[in-house]
Amino acid sequence: MNVDEVFEWRGRRIAWGRRGEGPPVVLCHGTPWSSRLWSPFADALARDFTVHLWDMPGYGASSKDPEHPVDLGVQGEAFAALLDHWGLDRPRVIAHDYGGAVALRAALLHGAGYSALCLVDVVALRPWGSPFFTLVKENAEVFALLPDAVHEGALRAYISGAGHRGLRDDDLDTLAAPWLGGEGKAAFYRQIAQADERFTEQVEPRLADLSFPVHIVWGTEDTWIPVDRAHRLHAAIPHSTLSLVPGAGHLIQLDAPVALADELRRWLSPRPPAG
Repeated sequence: MNVDEVFEWRGRRIAWGRRGEGPPVVLCHGTPWSSRLWSPFADALARDFTVHLWDMPGYGASSKDPEHPVDLGVQGEAFAALLDHWGLDRPRVIAHDYGGAVALRAALLHGAGYSALCLVDVVALRPWGSPFFTLVKENAEVFALLPDAVHEGALRAYISGAGHRGLRDDDLDTLAAPWLGGEGKAAFYRQIAQADERFTEQVEPRLADLSFPVHIVWGTEDTWIPVDRAHRLHAAIPHSTLSLVPGAGHLIQLDAPVALADELRRWLSPRPPAG
């Protein structure tokens, strides 16, 4: 599913796409990913739902102007504005990684309304950030000066570490592509440099205020955001539900695509109560 539409917002170009017919579903990606990670799932769900994909500003096919902040605060505002632009009435939202913090901030701080929210291996609770992520954050200006070939090698190794079963070459190529070249390399280090736990600290005390159903899905072998965060998040959100996916790492979409697709389909199409 392509993101070939554009939403102009505060000087940024936000790439998005829509496909299918039925109740609205919105898919949110994280970092250093883009909507491409969700695209096969969007294609499958479009048989029964109107599926919306988007690339956060600074990611994927969206604009990467170095003058535009790309922190989680901006992304939450951008998502709320995009939902308003689409005119959606309480869609169901599925979010992965950073997309979890973005969706939570949009709902808790910017008035976005959902009928339900599914959080998949998300950034939501402190602490977060892998050792490499932290190293880059503290030395982003130095890393941005790396020769392109060295940057590509480090980038591919970093992305590979998010999977548990090992990534296919074509999947790795797809995930790395937006961050190559001069613009992509600068954007990659810029978004890490602007990462700040204060953006999740602001919403953590308000998680209990969520009034819509929340379902949490987590890969048991996630080394980027360990599974203990899933249990903590489940405890912090009253009436939430939790499903663990064995043998899946942070890139659960690639480690366990069938299990994740089945989980999302069950969540989106709940069976009526027996009797």
